[in-house]
Amino acid sequence: MDSSKQDMGKYGEELAASLLEEKGFEIVQKNFRYGKGEIDIVARDGDTLVFVEVKTRTNLNYGEPELAITNNKIKQLRKIGQMYIYEKNIEDTFVRFDVVAILMEDITKPKINHIVNAF
Repeated sequence: MDSSKQDMGKYGEELAASLLEEKGFEIVQKNFRYGKGEIDIVARDGDTLVFVEVKTRTNLNYGEPELAITNNKIKQLRKIGQMYIYEKNIEDTFVRFDVVAILMEDITKPKINHIVNAF
């Protein structure tokens, strides 16, 4: 991946974290890696542990950003979430997966879609 795509992705993750904090989420960790995969943001929404996948695009040439989350990606994110819970020895908590989709066609006014309990 070239550096401009990485930079856009990191900027999208920063926007997503800010949005979640504005909504009252507590950011627990960013970029939790397991194997070849990663969960962009781990947060708490009250009593719920939330794993957040952030998708950022600069245009709609390939569709809405959230459409980039395939069934294989969902399986991978669930597995990484399970490993996070195992590694952190977390018990008896509600868990959900959210998506924050960001469209940066106009960098001064990004369109942000927070999908709660996306899968």
